[in-house]
This record gives sequence, C-alpha cells and structure tokens, in this order.
Amino acid sequence: MSDRNPTADPQPLLRPVRLGALELPNRVVMAPMTRARAANPELVPTDLHATYYTQRAGAGLIVTEGTWVSPEAIGYIHVPGIYTEAQTAGWTKVTEAVHAAGGRIVSQIGHLGAASHPDHQGGRLPAGPSAVNPQEMSFTPEGPKETVTPRALTAAEIATTIENYRQAARNARRAGFDGLEIHAQGSHLVAQFLNPRLNRRTDAYGGSTERRARFLLDLVDAVTDEWDSDRVGVKLSPYWNRGVAYTADAEALADYDQLLKRLGDSDLAYLQLVGPEPGTGTEDTLTAFARFRAHYRGSLVANLGFTRESGNDLLARGLADAVAFGAPFIANPDLVDRFAHGHPLAEGDPATYYAGGAEGYIDYPDHRTASARRPRPRSAARGPRPVRPPRAAAPGPGARPPVPGPSVGLRTGRRPPDRAPRRPRRAPGVRSRDGRRRDSAPCRCGPSR
Repeated sequence: MSDRNPTADPQPLLRPVRLGALELPNRVVMAPMTRARAANPELVPTDLHATYYTQRAGAGLIVTEGTWVSPEAIGYIHVPGIYTEAQTAGWTKVTEAVHAAGGRIVSQIGHLGAASHPDHQGGRLPAGPSAVNPQEMSFTPEGPKETVTPRALTAAEIATTIENYRQAARNARRAGFDGLEIHAQGSHLVAQFLNPRLNRRTDAYGGSTERRARFLLDLVDAVTDEWDSDRVGVKLSPYWNRGVAYTADAEALADYDQLLKRLGDSDLAYLQLVGPEPGTGTEDTLTAFARFRAHYRGSLVANLGFTRESGNDLLARGLADAVAFGAPFIANPDLVDRFAHGHPLAEGDPATYYAGGAEGYIDYPDHRTASARRPRPRSAARGPRPVRPPRAAAPGPGARPPVPGPSVGLRTGRRPPDRAPRRPRRAPGVRSRDGRRRDSAPCRCGPSR
C-alpha cells in the first residue's frame, strides 16, 4: 500500500510513492502507448525505442507499449513482441538505458484475441473466447479492415495462451524490467473473456461472472510464478464503451466491482484503472474513482486523460495513489519537470504518432532546449524586419488542410484515454511534417493505447 495522504506542498503528483515493491520518486506514470516503431519482420524493439523511453525516464514509472506474448496475439502492425530471444535482447537494451538514466520501467504484455484479423495470422482466423465477431476495426498491413467472426479457443489453447503469458513474464524479467503489467483493458483478449456478450462459453471460463474472470485470475497466477506479486500490475477499463459489445451498464460495472475485490486478494503492485470518458452518460470522474477505491484495497493508478491540475486534485482527495499520463508524454519528454515548474506543454504532431521512424518520436525537445531554440527579439541595431509579401487569402486547389495538434488537457472526445489522440480512420499513409507520406496505423489499444 502507498501513502494516501499527500500534502499540498509540494504538488501531490511530485511526492514519492511506493506501489508494492516499486519505489517511485513521483506519482506521474507514463501510460502505455502504441507508437508502431518496430518496423522490422521480427518485431524487435530498436535503438529508437531505447532513446524514446530513456528521454522520458523522469516519470515516476514508465509502462511500455503493449507487447505481444506470442505470434497469435498480434493485432496491429509494427508493435514489438516479447516472445523471442531477439525481442528479449532488444528490450534488454531499453531497460539498461532507462536504468542508466535513473528511471523505472515495467513491461505491459497482451493479446488482441478476437479483435485481430486473418491478415495478422497468416490467413488463419483469429481466436477469442467464443465465435462472436467483436465488430472492431483491425489495422492491417493493407489498412483498416473490419474484424471477422473468430474461432473459439479450445481448452487446450487457453492453457497454451496462459503459458505464453508465463513465458513472456519470464522474458520480461530476463530483460531487466522492474515489473510487469497485464493488459486487460479495452477490447483485448482478457476484456473479451470478461464480457458476457463476447464470452458465451459454458465451461470453466464462461457462464457466470466468476467463471468469466477465471482467465485473468489464471494469468495473474501464471505471471506471479515468475515475478513477486508486488511487482505485477493489471490494467482494466470498467467504463469502456464501444459499439454493441462494450457497454458500461450497471451489470458490467457490478461485475467489475466483484473483480476488483477478488484482485485485492492477489497483493499486486497496483491496478491501473481507466475512468469514464466525459459525455458517455456514465459516472463522473470523482464518483468513478471513489467506487474503485471502495472495492479495491490495493494501490490505484488513475488513467483518464488528466491534466496537472485534475491529477493533483484526485491525489489530494485520496482517490488514487498515482496518475497515468499518455498523450502529454509524446511531445513533452520532460513532463515531470514541466509540471514541477509550471512550464507550458508542447503539442505533438498527430501525423507522426504511428508513422514510424524518429520524426515525432524522439525529436521533441525538453523545455530548456525548446526555449533556447526560440528566436530572440530583434534588436533596434539590426533595423526593422524586411517587408514580406502578403499571404494568400485561401489555399489553392488541392492544398492540404493543416493537421491539428492533440489535446493535452482533460479530454472531451471519444478517444481511448491512455493512448495518443486518434487521427480519422482512413487508409494507411498520412503526410507528416516534412510533407512526405508515411505508413500509419492508428492505435486502439491501451495506446498501447
């Protein structure tokens, strides 16, 4: 358990906290965000990943993008895995770099299940808890495609999947991570098992609230064979609303209430919980996190697109022990320092969020560097500025509209709360800041997500 009595000075976000065995110098957690930079056939993290995470080592805790536990888990393009030796070696370079910079980093592991697509599975049907189409969009090498009706996992395949998680947890420990987080939010496999609309099984993994939760609880047992439980976290999204399959109705929330109580017996490091998005007709932020606190007796990491002000307020009320920030970390690698000194937040370029390469990934400067690059006021000795010709009143035919920047405050849209703001769904390939087209895959995970 952590200290739940942060004072007003310094900011609650800047106070140290203990989450299980994880000692954090501040309560600012970097949320997992898919950034689609493993653009190699082996899905190995590269030097770009090491640089990206090291730049953000000032976070109290970094949670990596969601990483695949097996080839069958794959559901997006260019997302790294942690199931091969090469992938494990790549992540070792990342953890060594983050630790050398004084940071702490845990690995998030996951499986997309029925929300994957045959294009990711060599033409084979993806598998889920039951043969029910989740009616999602899958981002494939050829662009966005609608999901298909999956095949139902057999009992033997469930056992194999649990073993895949165990091996991924073992690989994460070998790679030098400080802990592990199970991706159980949104529309991923664990959430599919928890959902009675997608899980219509009649065996030990379906048919009742308790049996639908068994898959997640078995995963917790498996990964805690490799890690002490106080270094393991779980990420859940009880208020997830999407399409016809996911509705945060009273029945679903009651199921999650019971799940939180059961997870409270597992002595985890923390639960990372995604709150309700504004305008979805569910409970407000404070009511939701008060509900979480009432049902879970361990440490809570809150995730909802918080600002510095709303994050500090939530901590001051004792409704969470740390706060996860996603989109603000993209363009602000020194986010904690900016919070500490009240510096304004920079805005990112959405066209590069999933575009691959260094641009929009590791080229955002910290506040001091950005300030040094700002042009100085023109002195009188240098004379007046030259007169420039007037700008055109309107762009000519065929001109591209400007790409909007992301919101860095409390979100009011329908984007998943822990991932980068989403561009409109369209065929892969958007223009980045240099005007070139780049392949791109919008994130729906938990940015993974």
